Amino acid sequence: MPGPVGRIAAGLALAGVVVLAGAALAQAAGVRINTTRSIPVGLYRVSRAPAMPGAYVLVCPPPTPLFDEARARGYLGAGFCPGGYGYLMKRLVAAQGDEIAVSDVGVSVNGVLLALTAPRAADVGGRPLPRWRTGPYRLGASEVLLMSEISATSFDARYFGPLPRAQIVTALAPVLTW
Repeated sequence: MPGPVGRIAAGLALAGVVVLAGAALAQAAGVRINTTRSIPVGLYRVSRAPAMPGAYVLVCPPPTPLFDEARARGYLGAGFCPGGYGYLMKRLVAAQGDEIAVSDVGVSVNGVLLALTAPRAADVGGRPLPRWRTGPYRLGASEVLLMSEISATSFDARYFGPLPRAQIVTALAPVLTW
């Protein structure tokens, strides 16, 4: 008969297995967890709905020097996307035919300034942030603009510009957010 330490260790091991199995089942069922401030924190499920403006999306950043630097600075984690990047979760705010502009006051879509989008000059560590500026620019068929609507400090299109639509992995539907 094992002693108290052995029973505690066995209980912790069993709890770990249950948590890992639950996470694997949730992943297989299309459940995703967001812990960032780019979109509301919570649980999301993979959606078959088309990724249209207003949708939350799961995105693989393109492998570029800008995203290499973003990963090195901790703006995005390591993961399974090409280039070794982790997924981004953002709101798709503009797509084909939408007119966008990025200036010192923020990001505008079709002439409407989006809240919390003024670019910052530097990150919390004092390092200069990249700037993507454009006057009126109409998005092409393969371009999307991805932003946060809840965080003025999110690493989003105000810093990296439009992304190819092909970088979208899936649309996401909120299940439980807080």
